[in-house]
Amino acid sequence: MEDRLICKESYGSQNIHQDYVRKSNGHIYKIDRSRRSTSLSQFFMAVFLPQGYPDTVSEDYLEYQLWDTMQAFASSITGTLATKAVLEGVGVGDENATALAATLTWLMKDGTGMVGRILFAWMQGTSLDYDAKRWRLFADILNDFAIFLEILAPLFKAYFTFIVCIAGVGKSIVGVAGGATRAALTQHQARRDNLADVSAKDGSQETLVNLSALLCSFALVPLVGDNQRLIWVLFLLFTAIHIFANYRAVTCVKMESINQARFHILIRGYLAGTGVDLIAKVNSQEPVFWKTRRKFDVFLGTQVQYISCKNNDDLETLYSVYKDQHYLLGVNLKKGYICIALHEGSKVVDHFKSCYQAEVINFAAQHSSTPQNNVYLNQIAEGYKNGDVEAMHQASLTFTNATFTQFMADIESVGWVTSRSLLGADEWRALWDINGISDKKDY
Repeated sequence: MEDRLICKESYGSQNIHQDYVRKSNGHIYKIDRSRRSTSLSQFFMAVFLPQGYPDTVSEDYLEYQLWDTMQAFASSITGTLATKAVLEGVGVGDENATALAATLTWLMKDGTGMVGRILFAWMQGTSLDYDAKRWRLFADILNDFAIFLEILAPLFKAYFTFIVCIAGVGKSIVGVAGGATRAALTQHQARRDNLADVSAKDGSQETLVNLSALLCSFALVPLVGDNQRLIWVLFLLFTAIHIFANYRAVTCVKMESINQARFHILIRGYLAGTGVDLIAKVNSQEPVFWKTRRKFDVFLGTQVQYISCKNNDDLETLYSVYKDQHYLLGVNLKKGYICIALHEGSKVVDHFKSCYQAEVINFAAQHSSTPQNNVYLNQIAEGYKNGDVEAMHQASLTFTNATFTQFMADIESVGWVTSRSLLGADEWRALWDINGISDKKDY
């Protein structure tokens, strides 16, 4: 009986292959077909990359992690310079300084930071999900500013405690914003329900980078000494690297989920006649330094009182326009915003539809001086120029009803996720009926 191959196996997408051969004597032998030269790289991949890489992570994973590694290294170096400055400021090396004074300064610094952390999480917690890129970049720039204050603090002895407390608040905000947005990005990167593995390996990579920066700091700190000019040169150099690497990191991320910024870009291109833009193109145009600029800011899930109804007639008109919708949309021409009240029975598709209508109004208002090839867009533009909000409502809703379903089908076909949204809806929900709602309460 001749030798016969009875089984072949491989390990994920890595170059690890094994054959099982049945010999003529009936015994089965395992033959390793893997390339020997890859054993070291396989070890490092197993230690620092998620299991099954690259099949188990997003396409932008490697590029993001490389830029993230660079920014983490630069941040560690500037952090060392800041630590040196703060220790000198609290009296390390000064025979006249007391341990009590240093301890009190440190406690005040930590205490103000804790308060800042709580307040920031309360005020901005939800926005960290739907604007992860912008907040990620904000956190790292704020971290650089906090480090700047810490290096500056020893030069102003009389205000040292105040300055380091401000820096402490900044760093606490960085901790909240950085940690939360990192979690959002990890969720995007994990493609096989392996969020914990991706997060753990990211931690391993960061630890390795910090260890490398620590070794560099051992050589750098004695070299710097008390040379203030050299300290500031190094700070500016590594801060520039840090900000550049962070910018490249967040702009290389290609999220398939839809937030207001990406939705605005998608609809703008769609209405301009260029069709549905691909995920990579939209993400490359998403602003990361500032909020999306448009004629009307859009607020989803607001209270009904913000829908800009001056009297009962206005409210009746609005109810009649949106009687078949699960939302009410109000346009405030003077203040430049659109508020959307959601029905208590509204679903994700209603969130998308209401924001789609809001973006249609934005597009028509933005191009009000240029005639469009659609009669309803022109009617919205005329209503905007004449201050006729009712005409804007009627025309925009008619256009939305005619085009929204096809638009959603088109964006789904190129990979956009519409089963959930990151449109930033607040929690207000309403039940309305112009003829009155059955309720036992007396008003």
